[in-house]
Amino acid sequence: MTGGVFFVLLLILGYYFLPPLVTGATRFTQLRQWLTDPAAHPELAIAAGNRCGDAPFVLPTDGYLGFGWGDSFRPGHQHQGLDIFGATDLNQTPVVAAYDGYLTRESDWVSSVIIRHPSDPLNPSRQIWTYYTHMADQYGASFVLPDFPRGTRELFVTAGTLLGYQGNYSADPAKPVGIHLHFSVVQSKPDGGYKNELDINNTYDPIPYLGLALKDEVWKCP
Repeated sequence: MTGGVFFVLLLILGYYFLPPLVTGATRFTQLRQWLTDPAAHPELAIAAGNRCGDAPFVLPTDGYLGFGWGDSFRPGHQHQGLDIFGATDLNQTPVVAAYDGYLTRESDWVSSVIIRHPSDPLNPSRQIWTYYTHMADQYGASFVLPDFPRGTRELFVTAGTLLGYQGNYSADPAKPVGIHLHFSVVQSKPDGGYKNELDINNTYDPIPYLGLALKDEVWKCP
């Protein structure tokens, strides 16, 4: 078992089994199965670029959706996006744009990009952003495509455009995360910029945009 997988399993144990957060044993079991032998559990996976029915977004990566919006890893914390765990090693599981928009990669972003969508498809009166991160290894070798170098601003991309590949970057080489994509839908500031994604109050639940439904504790297309 790799260090990244071990770290994720410890996180899961803390999330699901430390009081007062005892919940979701089925999802814990599924994620453990997926991380141990993904090839044996294709029924747990979603696929990058697929669209669930008439949902506005395409799915942003391959893998098992292990942590959702609003999940809690520790008391007082709420997860502000989706964590989707790929079935491959570093720099192999593709990450794609979920919706047409204008891509920015800040000059100090190692593993992340954000895409501005001028019209929210679920509420056209407002602007939103989609955020994609952990696309680098634990030491900061980026898996974001060279097409999107640091400092890129307002580059138009279409839904399904390949952005990079899943990694395990956490900004601390001694504590890599499990290989996955963190994907979130971020609110826009009044001035048109994006709000701080680390606060769940600045995000929206991505599930309605992706058209996923929970079936036997697995997020899948209906």
